[in-house]
Amino acid sequence: MAPSFSLVDVAQEIERADQQLATSLGGKLGIIAEQIRGLQEKARALALRAQRDAELHRARCNFEKRPGGVYHLYRREDGERWFLMLGPDEWSTPQAHTFEGSYRLEADMSFTRLDAEETD
Repeated sequence: MAPSFSLVDVAQEIERADQQLATSLGGKLGIIAEQIRGLQEKARALALRAQRDAELHRARCNFEKRPGGVYHLYRREDGERWFLMLGPDEWSTPQAHTFEGSYRLEADMSFTRLDAEETD
């Protein structure tokens, strides 16, 4: 003897399955949306860092920068920025410029700031 199912029982089972599938799908789509937001934020951070690196490459420099080298960025009163090999503590006399940071040039030609914590 097989158990008998009424049409109402079958309809209720289908409704429960639909609800479970909708809940599961909503949860999975929520996770994907969160991952997309995270990737968008990483892309923005990469674009900002690339822009910063391009600006640093345009700073005046009277020597050839080489990967692995540490360079110190200064700004003059007129706003001009330039790299020197001398750090701020290596000057023998007070200077009329502002120290903006120490950077290491990486093999991929990006810069890593050494005197402050970077967020990537």
